[in-house]
Amino acid sequence: MDSTHRVIEVKWWAPEIFELVVERKGMEFVPGDCISAYTADGAESRPYSLASGIGEDHLRLLIRKMTGGVLSTYLAARQPGDVVQFSEPFGWFRPGQSHDTGQPFVYIATGTGIAPFLSYLRSHPGPPPPRCLYGVRQYQDAVLVELLQERCQLDLAVSRETVAGHHHGRVTDLLGNLPIEPTTHFYLCGLDSMIEETTDWLEEHDVDYMNIHREVFFHASP
Repeated sequence: MDSTHRVIEVKWWAPEIFELVVERKGMEFVPGDCISAYTADGAESRPYSLASGIGEDHLRLLIRKMTGGVLSTYLAARQPGDVVQFSEPFGWFRPGQSHDTGQPFVYIATGTGIAPFLSYLRSHPGPPPPRCLYGVRQYQDAVLVELLQERCQLDLAVSRETVAGHHHGRVTDLLGNLPIEPTTHFYLCGLDSMIEETTDWLEEHDVDYMNIHREVFFHASP
């Protein structure tokens, strides 16, 4: 059943990236779940991963405002007090599920693909800290770096500018730094080209395909 939620805040992290914070209204979810947001007339909808922790009072969505994007442009224009319609949570991507069985795990994200990992880290801040490779175009696009550094073994890659203390280049450049063990699970989220390249690299290094979990946020231009 779809429901309406009142906007609490629209927080801009970068010129194209914002966090939409809305009232939770008792919605139950697990890290990795998505909810679909609707335009005011209900004619268009898009799914977005929740970035909030399971213990928070509010729901958080991390969104890139896309040029010509119907939903992202609509949501970016919301003001506190506005009402937005959302679906019930859904999804199958479960970052950290292997933690429940005691198996180590690694996060690899580009852009707003960090959202489901933020949801897990906000929900389960305790040890052991996962390894996290996070790729952005510019440093200003990197969200909650201090939180990630506190709760992860973070390696940040910035592709379009040089930032002291961080890798200058693509996040896939950092794959060679990963320890490869048979029980490690890898969770990939973000751009399809990153996910395909990373999957190929992991399989070439004898990682079982069943230990590679993928969720595509964006498709590269042809």
